[in-house]
Amino acid sequence: MGSIADDTQWLDATDQAVLVRGGKVSPVELVDAAAERAERLNPDINALTYTWFDDARAAAKQLPADNTMPFRGVPFVLKDLHSAMEGKPLSNGNIALKNAHHISNYTTEHVKRFIKAGLIIVGRGNSPEFGSVPTTEPEAWGPTRTPWDTSRISGGSSGGSAAAVAAGIVPAAHASDGGGSIRIPAACCGLVGLKVSQGRITSAPFRDETNLGVEHVVTRSVRDCAALLDATQGPGVGDRVIAPSPIRRYAEEVGAPVGKLRIGFLDHRPLAGTIDDECAEGVRLVAKQLEQLGHHVEPAWPKALEDESFPPRFTAIWGTNMAVACETTANMLGREVNEDDFELVNWTMAQYAHKTSAATYAAAILATSLYRRAVAQWWADGWDILLTPTVSRVPLKVGQFANDKSSPMRPMKVAADFVAFTAAFNTSGQPAISLPLHWTAQGVPIGIQLVGAYGREDLLLRLSAQLEVAMPWAHRRPSFNSL
Repeated sequence: MGSIADDTQWLDATDQAVLVRGGKVSPVELVDAAAERAERLNPDINALTYTWFDDARAAAKQLPADNTMPFRGVPFVLKDLHSAMEGKPLSNGNIALKNAHHISNYTTEHVKRFIKAGLIIVGRGNSPEFGSVPTTEPEAWGPTRTPWDTSRISGGSSGGSAAAVAAGIVPAAHASDGGGSIRIPAACCGLVGLKVSQGRITSAPFRDETNLGVEHVVTRSVRDCAALLDATQGPGVGDRVIAPSPIRRYAEEVGAPVGKLRIGFLDHRPLAGTIDDECAEGVRLVAKQLEQLGHHVEPAWPKALEDESFPPRFTAIWGTNMAVACETTANMLGREVNEDDFELVNWTMAQYAHKTSAATYAAAILATSLYRRAVAQWWADGWDILLTPTVSRVPLKVGQFANDKSSPMRPMKVAADFVAFTAAFNTSGQPAISLPLHWTAQGVPIGIQLVGAYGREDLLLRLSAQLEVAMPWAHRRPSFNSL
């Protein structure tokens, strides 16, 4: 037997909770183990912004002796974006908020649910400023790197959370997804990342669940993904979008019979552009495996994904969200803000939004509603699952998204090339999951995305669990330094 830090490093959250319930380890010992791993591993990947291990130890000591808490005593990381926790700092990846040491005066509902489940929050995972790009390289905190190849990005915007889980610092971490920000880091870090249906998990009390973003987690196992969804799903007070309630616990979907599904696969970009051979090959390998598992599989996809008018409409909404983020930051700081308070690409998008008419924004909202219906029609026509790459490239090298004064929107252009398969399903509100089902010869993970009909997380989890058995990944370990 080694140290507790070594012995628990690659256990998922479910197994760590079992150790606590069985009296094998205490919650404080699990926090100590996470702290030891963070001290040893975080310098090479820069996954964490804030840490509060002393407070976490105190919280662990005060946990009630309640074995009904599904994750009692398990260490956990919150994303450093929007996930307010009363009395704790939150920067949203923004240098002005970081320098002001902004402290939240309330706790968001989904964070309350994490705490109610018994999770011990030990710190925050790095995030790009306002989650605007699919890489975690904020000027405020510096780049987060995937543990599988520290020259490469961890993805974004939940890249800090994903890197912390992939390195084994914690077994699971909070993540959010407005255009792929759960699935992309999961792909870059070899993890499970489920973007839930719009309205599945409340955004209360201040964020609007009708927007593009949703909350959930990144994990190493499908069962953790399912059980954490059980702990957090459901509406909050005043929610306008509420996903249909599951017929049973999501944890019960793991290992449940899948049946024969009708699955379409897409191994190329639906719009103009190329993808890396590894990404296309990964889709074809998984399609072949699904066929061997008894499913009906053929090349097919919603033709609405080929609608060239969609990306500019999405960008109009995305830019407006940046303008709102700048205004929210001013309120958090209690002062007026200027371009020095923000990264160039986000300030540029915000200024563009200020010049956009209300009629243009309203037209974008209407267009996305029509797009949502057109995409969803494919599932209504009898398809169960769409299979795609998660991203169009092998995880890029760190530095590719750097702000450039000669081309202020350059990071978004790089993003558009990298992210071709995720944002559509934020617009449609459908659930989609990235699984680590393919790897390069150099051991870099390639995420594969499965998309279900609205409200069908149950089916996605059932199929994901089947693939986890058929194409297992739990044995894989990143090999940098002492990992």
